[in-house]
Amino acid sequence: MTLLNKVNGDLQRERDNCTFSVTELTNLIDGDAQKTEERKQREEMVLKEGIHLEPVPAVYLSHKEKYELAVKKSCALFKMIKRLQEEENAGMENYMAVLGGSLGSAILGDGNPITLHYVMFIPTIMGQGTVEQQAYWIGRAFNLNIIGTYAQTELGHGTFIRGLETTATYDPSTKEFVLNSPTLTSYKWWPGGLAHTANYCIVMAQLYTQGKCHGIHPFIVQLRDEESHMPLRGIKVGEIGAKLGMNGTNNGFLGFENVRIPRDHMLMKNSKVLEDGTYVNAPNSKLTYGTMMFVRVMIVNDMCNYIAKAVTIATRYSAIRRQSKMKPDEPEPQIIDFLTQRHKLFIGIASVHAFKLSSEWIWNMYNNVTAELESGDLERLPELHALSCCLKAVSTADAAECVERCRLACGGHGYMLSSNLPLMYGLVTAACTYEGENTVMLLQTARYLVKSWHQARQDSGTLTPTVSYIGRVASGRRMPPWDNTIEGIIEGFHVVAAGKIGVCVNQIEKRQKAGLCYEDAWNMTSVQLASASEAHCRAIILATYFKETQIRVDSASPALKQVLLQLVDLYVVYWALARLGDLLRFTSISERDVEQLQSWYEDLLNKLRVNAVGLVDGFDIRDEILNSALGAFDGRAYERLMEEAMKSPLNAEPVNKSFHDYLKPLMQGKL
Repeated sequence: MTLLNKVNGDLQRERDNCTFSVTELTNLIDGDAQKTEERKQREEMVLKEGIHLEPVPAVYLSHKEKYELAVKKSCALFKMIKRLQEEENAGMENYMAVLGGSLGSAILGDGNPITLHYVMFIPTIMGQGTVEQQAYWIGRAFNLNIIGTYAQTELGHGTFIRGLETTATYDPSTKEFVLNSPTLTSYKWWPGGLAHTANYCIVMAQLYTQGKCHGIHPFIVQLRDEESHMPLRGIKVGEIGAKLGMNGTNNGFLGFENVRIPRDHMLMKNSKVLEDGTYVNAPNSKLTYGTMMFVRVMIVNDMCNYIAKAVTIATRYSAIRRQSKMKPDEPEPQIIDFLTQRHKLFIGIASVHAFKLSSEWIWNMYNNVTAELESGDLERLPELHALSCCLKAVSTADAAECVERCRLACGGHGYMLSSNLPLMYGLVTAACTYEGENTVMLLQTARYLVKSWHQARQDSGTLTPTVSYIGRVASGRRMPPWDNTIEGIIEGFHVVAAGKIGVCVNQIEKRQKAGLCYEDAWNMTSVQLASASEAHCRAIILATYFKETQIRVDSASPALKQVLLQLVDLYVVYWALARLGDLLRFTSISERDVEQLQSWYEDLLNKLRVNAVGLVDGFDIRDEILNSALGAFDGRAYERLMEEAMKSPLNAEPVNKSFHDYLKPLMQGKL
C-alpha cells in the first residue's frame, strides 16, 4: 500500500485559513531566518543518511535486538558527525545539535546508549578535571577512542548524594585508590550506556584517606579492556532490564571489589589528594554542582521538544478526525471544533513557548553564573540551583501531563505505538525521576525560599531578583486589590507564592515551639513546602513568558504578534483557573473575577481555533522526527495507520503456526 502524495482536505483548509505567516513564526522560534535554514540543512544532511530507517519497526524487536540496533545506529550517527566535523571544522555544537534535540530522537527513538558520553562524561571532566586531566581525557573521549558514562545513582540511594555508599580509599603505599561496593544497595544503578557500551566511567564515591571520610568525589574508572571489551578484574557490570521507555539506552548496574585506580584518576580541579594522602579541600564545595545544574537546564529544553511533538500530532489529528454530531442535521464535525478538545490541546501549544523562553532565560543565567564562578564569585549560585531544581520539576511534570493529555485527545488511535505518543510518554515520564526526583527537587528549592523569607524579615534589599517579591509580603504590607489583567494575574501568582512560603515558615516555627526539632518540623511541613516551590516556579514561568514575549513580538508582524499575545493570555488565564483555590486563599479575587476569567479563557479557545494548525506547523517538525502515523504533515492518518499495521511480523503470513499447534486441536476437541 503506497501513501498518496496528497494533503488531507480538512488539514489543508486549516492551513489556508491561518491568519499569520507560519514561516515567520518558525524563524521567530529558531531565532532568525538564518538559524532556521541552518537547522533545516542539518536535518536534511542527517536524515538523508537513512540511519533512522528500520526494515522492521523496533517495537517488534526483542529487548536484546533493540539494544543491538541502538548501538548500530549510534555508531553510524557518530561516524557521520565525525565526518562532518572534519569537513566543516566545527566544534562540539554539531554533537550537541544532534544529541540534545529532536533530531537525535528521530534516529534513536527509544534511547541512545552513547548519550551520557557527551552529556555527562565529557562535561564532568571539563568542569571538574585539572588542565592536565582535561588534556589527556578530553581528546580521547572526543575522538571516541574511549566511551564513557557517569555513575552516581545507586540501588539504595538516588537524589540524596551524601548517602551514596560506594567507597574510594586512598592507599599511599601504591599511590592508588581502591574502590569497593560494600553492600548490594551500594551498586551503581541506572547509568545509560553502562551495561555493555561504555569502557570508562566517572564514578561518584565516598573518598577515604588517612582514616577519614571526605564525602563524595568523582573518579575516572576503566571498566572494560580497550581491546576485548571484557570487564576488568573486580568489575561487576550488567544491564538492569526492560523499562517503560528508553530501552535502547543500555542502563546498567556496577559493583566494585577492590578495584585499584591511579591517584590522578580522581578529578582534582577542586579538591585534591596529595601523594602522601593529605586531603586538600575545595575552595567551595558548591563548585561541584555545575554538571548537575547544566543537565537540569538542558532538560527544560528537552521537555519543550517533547511537548511540541505531542501537541503537533494531536492537533493535526484533531483537524482531520470527524466524530459525533453537534447538531442533528449537520455532518460530523472535526473534533477540534469541540471546545473540550481545544481545552486539551491549546495549553500544550502555549506551554512550548512558555518553556522555551524560560529555558533560554535560565540558560543565559547559567552561563553568567558559570562565568562568575570562574572568577570566584559564588553569590548567585544558590539562586541558580534553586531555579534549576524547580524548573526541572515543573517542566518534566507538565510535559508528562501534556503528552498523556494529547494521547487521550487522539482517542483509541493514540494508544497505538505507531502514534508515537505512548513511546513519548515513556521518555518524558522518565525525566520526572532522573537527575533529581521531582518532589526532592521542589524541596531543594523550598530551602532557598525559606532562607529568603528569613532574609526578607531582616532586610528585603538583600534578596536576589527572582525572590524579591517575597519582601513585599514578608514586610506585612496590605494585600493589593485584585487586578483582572495579565499583569494582575502574574502579580497574584507572586502573592500566592509568597503567601505559601510564609505559611510554611509559620508552620515550621509553630511546630518547633510545640517541641519538634527543626528537621521533624520541616518534614511535617514538607507537603506545603513542595507546593510553595511549585507556586514560586509558576510565578517565574508566567512572568518570564509574558516579559520575553513582549520583547520578541516587537519585531513581528501585527498578525503574528496578535496570535502570540493571545497564547500568553491563554497560558496565564489557564493557570489562574487551574490554581483558583490558591488565588482565593491568598488574594482578593472575587467570584465575579472568576466568572470573567472563565469567559476570557473560553473566548481565547475560540479565537485561537483558526490558527491551531498554523501554530503547530510553526514548530516545523519533520515527519521523520515526529515518527507518527497520526501527526504527519499530509494528515493521511488512516492510510498511515494501515500501512504501519501491515509492518507487523504477524501480518507476514495469513495463518500463524499457533493455529495448527494449539487452536485447531482445541477447536476439534483433540487436546
